[in-house]
Amino acid sequence: MNNSTPTDRLKPTGLIRLLRAFGNSWKGFVGAYREEAAFRQELALCVMLFPLGLWLGESGVERALLVGPIFIVLIVELLNSAVEATVDRIGLERHALSGLAKDIGSAAVFTSFALLGVVWALVLFDY
Repeated sequence: MNNSTPTDRLKPTGLIRLLRAFGNSWKGFVGAYREEAAFRQELALCVMLFPLGLWLGESGVERALLVGPIFIVLIVELLNSAVEATVDRIGLERHALSGLAKDIGSAAVFTSFALLGVVWALVLFDY
């Protein structure tokens, strides 16, 4: 009988760990792009808004404020997609908690878009 625990295994460190982490991240990006229409749409928005934010910002701080929320939208969408994939993996039947998890993820994406809009309005219209 094997008495080892998950923490007994040797974990890679240093450059090997970084390379594996990068590979896993890349697989995550590719998977999100392939499987999630919302991620593709938000990535297209990012491709348009990123250069616009750099051009419209008058200082480094303004450029960072305009570009930062674009990445937050992508990050939140990736996390939302991960929640949805996990819920779907557990089971495809309708369940109140599964629906709630997906709705909360969607609300997080909506909130990130609200942040994007508010920041752009405040920076560009100098309220």
